[in-house]
Parts: sequence; C-alpha cells; structure tokens
Amino acid sequence: MYAAYAFLCTVCYSLSVDVSITQFRRNLFSLMNQALEGTEVWVTHKGSRLRIVPEKPPGSRLNRITPMEVVNYAQGGLEHTGLLEEMTRAWEADWERDFGPAPEPASRPKSIES
Repeated sequence: MYAAYAFLCTVCYSLSVDVSITQFRRNLFSLMNQALEGTEVWVTHKGSRLRIVPEKPPGSRLNRITPMEVVNYAQGGLEHTGLLEEMTRAWEADWERDFGPAPEPASRPKSIES
C-alpha cells in the first residue's frame, strides 16, 4: 500500500509543482531546473498562480553540446596541415624522455635468390 502511495506522490510531483512565492525564492534554481526538465512549476503570489514551463520541449543534456571543429578536413585533414608531423615529434620526445632513444628499425635479412 505504501509503495503505491509513494509512486502516486512521485508521479503527481513530477508532473507539476505548486509552491508559494517564498518557497520559490528559496529554491529558485532547483525549481528552474525542474521546469527545464519538463515539470510544470506553479507559483502562487497574491492569490494569482503563475506557470513556469520551458519555451522548447525538454531535450537531453547531450543535445545541448555543440561540436568543436578540431581538424579541418576541407584543407586535407592531418596530412596537409603539419599537425601530424608536430604530433609525431611530440610523441617521439615523450618516448625519448621516458624510455631513451627510440630503437632503430631492424633491417630485413637479405633473401636468397634461387
């Protein structure tokens, strides 16, 4: 019985919140976040009720991320910008700092021609 009551209270609370202006002032930011998540927030002030809802329907927080252009592929990507060479030099410097000089590539054994 308690579980049903708790679920009903949670559902009703998540659909709309009715607060006085004093409670609204105390919890301004949390109530605004609830409104942005899609919960209707009703504020009562001098006998009048005001409804706070977002202008647009709520979306996920990931939808608000703007992509950052790090590599310009219109100019050829990493190959023609010099960034690849710079990154390679930085990797080699890190390798030499941590492990000493990079080993030379092993020479291939000469094949015996028949």
